[in-house]
Amino acid sequence: MFGSKTKHHRTQAPATKKTPATKLAAAVARRPGLRGWRGRGQGEAVYVTAADEWRGTSVQVCGLWPFVGGSGTPILGVPIGVHTDTGAPFGADPISWFMHGMINNPSMFVLGLPHYGKSTLVRHIVLGLAGRGINPLILGDLKPDYVDLIEALGGQVISLGPGRGHLNVLDPGEATGAAVRLLAFAEEHRANANRALNDPDSEQAAATQLLAAAVKAEKLAEQLMADSHNRRLNMITALITIVRNAKPSAHEESLIDRALHILDERLDRVPLIGDLIEVIKDAPDELRAIALDRGDMSRYLDATDQLRQSLYSLDGSGRFSDMFSQPTDQPMDLTKPVVFDLSGISDTQRDIQAACLLACWSTGFATVQVAHTLADAGLEPRRNYFVVMDELWRALRSGEGMVDRVDSLTRLNRTEGVGQAMITHTMSDLEALPTESERMKARGFVERSGMVVCGALPGGEMEKLNKAVTLSRAEQARLISWADPGSWTDIGGSRKRVRPGLGKFLFKVGGRPGVPVALKLTIVEKSLHDTNKRWKTTHGEGEN
Repeated sequence: MFGSKTKHHRTQAPATKKTPATKLAAAVARRPGLRGWRGRGQGEAVYVTAADEWRGTSVQVCGLWPFVGGSGTPILGVPIGVHTDTGAPFGADPISWFMHGMINNPSMFVLGLPHYGKSTLVRHIVLGLAGRGINPLILGDLKPDYVDLIEALGGQVISLGPGRGHLNVLDPGEATGAAVRLLAFAEEHRANANRALNDPDSEQAAATQLLAAAVKAEKLAEQLMADSHNRRLNMITALITIVRNAKPSAHEESLIDRALHILDERLDRVPLIGDLIEVIKDAPDELRAIALDRGDMSRYLDATDQLRQSLYSLDGSGRFSDMFSQPTDQPMDLTKPVVFDLSGISDTQRDIQAACLLACWSTGFATVQVAHTLADAGLEPRRNYFVVMDELWRALRSGEGMVDRVDSLTRLNRTEGVGQAMITHTMSDLEALPTESERMKARGFVERSGMVVCGALPGGEMEKLNKAVTLSRAEQARLISWADPGSWTDIGGSRKRVRPGLGKFLFKVGGRPGVPVALKLTIVEKSLHDTNKRWKTTHGEGEN
């Protein structure tokens, strides 16, 4: 038995010799790694330069077509960042996408939890569009988030708040001056047309064109003044709604409407709210007829008492101080970027913030309309604007009827040549409105937007968001994962703890799959996007 064991041992000994498999393994072991031979003096590369990447059309690189794989992400408009999964570059903005037919409305609605980069994304788009010659209009900056950027662009900063600035809501703004220019233009063309008609040597077709231009200018001037009157009426009724937390009655609106006409006839200057109160107190026959006083002055006073009380609250004796009752400090200059700085208003003064936002929005859209009217007549070059309406929820919750007023402001952006961004935190901001009718109208803001941009959102928002824009389960899971606060522990050193969803957004257009994008900022931008300046300490920067 011993011998057999010995024999068996000797027969197994040759198994230690190299088989084809072991020879192959040894050959592989002798091959260099991805960076060359490893070891001292062997020439291993410590750093490998990334391959150059090039982008071209199928005509330019036809020898490589069809590609094995493609990202499919658009790169039209302001460069935003890269696709979070593929790393492909991505570009977007509502104006560029609308002009190229990718969306039907040059607007975007941005949703996301606080401090995940909503305002930074919009500022990035604002900067990119400004580089294309599209003037940004920030109609109400409460934090402020946009003041530094607009100042860096050489724009106009208009401060508004108790003791910080004034905005006369009865000021027609540039409408009066524009109407005068249009009428002078019409008169000149009509005179030239008459001379041409009386001259037998002149062409009659040219005279006809001059007359047509004159008629068009006169109609534009008439429309401009009518729109200016309606804007002032709507603004006064909106402020009264905030003061009372209820809409003024129909006969009160009629009284304000007629009183504004009387003011325009009586005064040769811009009227103030105090002038409006005086007209109502004077009780002219036109107002008494509307009040149905039947010749009894006491009935007229009873019918106008509540209206005058509300107007007194706007005339320097209420919580609004004299913000709306004094001449406008700084008229808007639509040749420059403009921001209304409302950061001086405390967050506890919600009604004042909402009133200022409405006043800024109304003033901004009215001034844009004037600019487009002058361009239609050929008196000014054509300009396009990008309007940012931040903290939308504050205005919507300020009082009855506010949803309708915001709705009227947002429906004409396509016809008025204005791109628009509306920003709020969650769909709950819109669902918190008191009536189902108002909630449906607020959801319409999202549904009508050309693109919907979603940042980090909690799981409870998905059902509400799906009522306005369809999200797949994977997209919902992605948005919820971005809302994760990240690790509890600090990574130490000079680097800050980064939340998973910081600067990440899902761009949705209609029923198409959303594009998840990580925002990329330049070094110059980072200094302009610091919204935590007051958290900086002498020992270092505060936490974002």
